Amino acid sequence: MIEDYICLDLETTGLNPKTDKIIEIGAVKVRNGNIVESFQSFVAPERKLEKRIVELTGITDEMLKNAPPKEEIIPCFLEFAGDDILLGHSVLFDFSFIKRTAVNCKLTFERQGIDTLKIARKFLPELESRSLGFLCSHYQIEHKAHRAMADAKATVNLYKKLCEEFYNEEDFKPTPLLYKVKRETPITKPQKERLYRLLELHKLSIEQDGDLSPILSMEVDKLTRSEASRYMDRILAKCGR
Repeated sequence: MIEDYICLDLETTGLNPKTDKIIEIGAVKVRNGNIVESFQSFVAPERKLEKRIVELTGITDEMLKNAPPKEEIIPCFLEFAGDDILLGHSVLFDFSFIKRTAVNCKLTFERQGIDTLKIARKFLPELESRSLGFLCSHYQIEHKAHRAMADAKATVNLYKKLCEEFYNEEDFKPTPLLYKVKRETPITKPQKERLYRLLELHKLSIEQDGDLSPILSMEVDKLTRSEASRYMDRILAKCGR
């Protein structure tokens, strides 16, 4: 049984690491099976949060108002994590966000990981759900859902329960976490000009649609090429073009 690791959980603006952003990092350092240190921080997403994310996480724009930028937080997290194995519930999700952000900060992040979701799917197929919240209820683990630190601590306790009940070396061993990413390039001048034109042309439509409200709050110069393309596609789709 692995007893030394980092358990990581993130809150993000969405599910796609290519276009969404980290808004909170919660992680705990475990030694000999016990939590010995923790790391928690909000991260500035450089955009307004969508209503569904606020409702899901309880994190608001006001809470992120003075949050440090990724360029400040990611190096601190990498120092905290060291070379440890990562534990997480759907650990590749969290790893992919951290790795993409690290690469965009000109840093590297490669790890092995243990996924409690993968373990639960194999050994608890009879359960109606293997979500972290459902599994915590199943094992009577105290848990406040959808906040990074609470999820990280709950995952540590879930891992212990799964080890007690099902441990074998093969299914519980760490494996390489694989996610390919290249450093993103900034928005181009033609993209910026086109995005401004679209925003102006469809301003009334966007203001009436909460799903697109984050676009209006963003600093366009901070967008990447892929983000700019995504937002232009969303504007055109919403406006029926």
